Amino acid sequence: RRFARSPPETMLDVFQSHARRRPRHPLLLFQDETHTYGAVDRLSNRAARALWERFAFPAGTAVAVFLPNSPTYVWTWLALAKLGWAMACVNCNARGRALRHALDAAGATVLLTSPGESG
Repeated sequence: RRFARSPPETMLDVFQSHARRRPRHPLLLFQDETHTYGAVDRLSNRAARALWERFAFPAGTAVAVFLPNSPTYVWTWLALAKLGWAMACVNCNARGRALRHALDAAGATVLLTSPGESG
């Protein structure tokens, strides 16, 4: 039934439904941190607002994401989905020519990374 919907139900739709119904339930357990659906929803809204204020790209814009495996990756992906921007996942271990190739192939307009990352 879900696949027959028009438009189809997205991962963002499912997340937002859970966040509305279960805001205090754990979503992410990372090291000694627990992030609830509600907290992740708020963080992704803040990230989306900050990205929109900085870039204001049209829907469909590709954004390369060069982040380590952490909760930040999740709410960054959700923020981009809320803005209608495509996320091009770039392996955070890529360096030099491999990194340049990944960015070129993604056709991304901007690269999001954490302060400690460098190519």
